[in-house]
Order: sequence, then structure tokens, then C-alpha cells
Amino acid sequence: MKKSFALLLFLIGSFAIAQENTEVYLMDITSAYSGLEVYNFKNISNNSGYDNQPSFIDNNTVVFAGNNKNQADIASYSISSEEKTFFNSPTEGGEYSPMQIPNSKKIAAVRLDPDGKQRLYTYGKNGSHEETIPNLQVAYYAFKDEHTLLASVLAQNELNLVVANVQTQKVDTLKYNTGRSIHKVPNTKKTMSYTFLNEDDNYDVYQLNMETLESFFVVELPIGIQDHIWLSESKLLIGSGNKLFLYDLFGPGEWKEVANLSEYNIANITRLAVSPNGEKLALVAEQK
Repeated sequence: MKKSFALLLFLIGSFAIAQENTEVYLMDITSAYSGLEVYNFKNISNNSGYDNQPSFIDNNTVVFAGNNKNQADIASYSISSEEKTFFNSPTEGGEYSPMQIPNSKKIAAVRLDPDGKQRLYTYGKNGSHEETIPNLQVAYYAFKDEHTLLASVLAQNELNLVVANVQTQKVDTLKYNTGRSIHKVPNTKKTMSYTFLNEDDNYDVYQLNMETLESFFVVELPIGIQDHIWLSESKLLIGSGNKLFLYDLFGPGEWKEVANLSEYNIANITRLAVSPNGEKLALVAEQK
């Protein structure tokens, strides 16, 4: 049961997309005595259906999986012009979890085809698209640099954590029964984080040294939470319900509520992304 839990969560997210109605929200954030001050809150997907998995290209651009005539494509939102466009030409499949490949103008995204084939693709603005690592069933991922990525891949009855080299196509399995939240830790050159399903069916956050491939336990996520993001190299942020919670590695060792977003009529916060300068936060939630 435990081994199939992480895989089941991904399959539900992939194949029940038509039943979900999530939105991507953007806001400015600043540190405050009480935690985080949030202002300029806005819905940037503003679309029926499935809008999810935001990431920042730079301080002015957010990409996400956006509903485009009942298919998920790579949506791009310009903060300065407040305009939303679609980055990729339509394909036979849907694109999910888009993010920029470091030191490149290309975008990577997980593509799910109607026949169930699921791969990581690289997309160019000229309409080009190709498999990033052929035959690797990527579910979730993040780049360390333009050559190396850390990913949870679909196995028979679980998600497995792998490190993959885009140039050599070499793939090494590191862990079994891992989760969907994978990130590069800011202000570090070789540290990434991932989640691992523990014996209590909760997710633990680990840091991974990408040179030695050694893992270090960071913190357990609260019950029911799958997603985390780094505000800095020592501060993690999560969403639960309509609130944001912070964990400081040098703090008291507990999750602290830092923002209540109930006034914006949202619920069930999941995915989060923070801009490179740390001044903007994107999150996914349901609209009440």
C-alpha cells in the first residue's frame, strides 16, 4: 500500500485533470515581523479548468501548465505587461511542470500523450520539441544546471528518485518511494532538495549534495502536505488550506504560520514558486 501511494497521487493528478479547477496566483512578498506581508495579489491564469505548476523564468516572467482549449500547454505570463501567451505550439499531448533550462532560452516540460506515454521534452520558441532524455518516464523534476537534473520517475508501483545527465543520457537511481517536490536550493551550487514518503505516510524533506550524492534530513512536512519551496538557503515555505507556513533551519524547529490568505477567497494551496530576487510568490490554489 505504502509503495503505491506516491505513484497513485501522480496518476490522479495526471488523468483527472479535467475534473480539477485550479488557478495560478501571483503576489508580492516582503518580510514582516509577523512573517510575510502579501500584497498585489492577483489571479494570473484566470481560466476555467486545470492551471498549475508555476515556475519563474526571471523576475518578470512566470510559466505554468495552462488550460488551452481543454489541453494543458506551456502558458507564459509577463508581470510587467500583465499578458498571458502560450510558449509552445500545440502538440498531441499535454505539457506539465514547465521550467526554463538553465543558461538557455528553451523550456522543459513533462509531456503526457493520449496513449499514456509520458516523457520530459525540450521546447524552443520556434516550435521545436524533442525528448530531453529518451524513454525516461519523468513525473517531476528540477535542474541543477543545464546538464544535470534530479527527477522522480514512474516505476511499476512507486516514484523513484534519479539523477540524469542530459548530455550523456546517463541515469542513476538514488532513492525509492519519493515524492513530487524537487528544487534547487537557492544560493548554493550543488544542493537540491526532494521529498521522501516516510513510515507514517507523511513526506520528509531531504537535501541532496549533487556531487557526493549524500542526503541529509531537513524536516517532516505537516500531514497531507506534498509541496515545499525555498525562500532562501535556510527557509522553507509551504501552503496549507489558505495559509502559508515557514520553517527556519536556524529557528525553533517548528512550522510557523506567516500569512493568512483567506481574504482572497482561495483554498487548498499546493504548488509554490518564488522569483529569483525573492520578491514575488506564485502559488496554486482553488478559487472559492
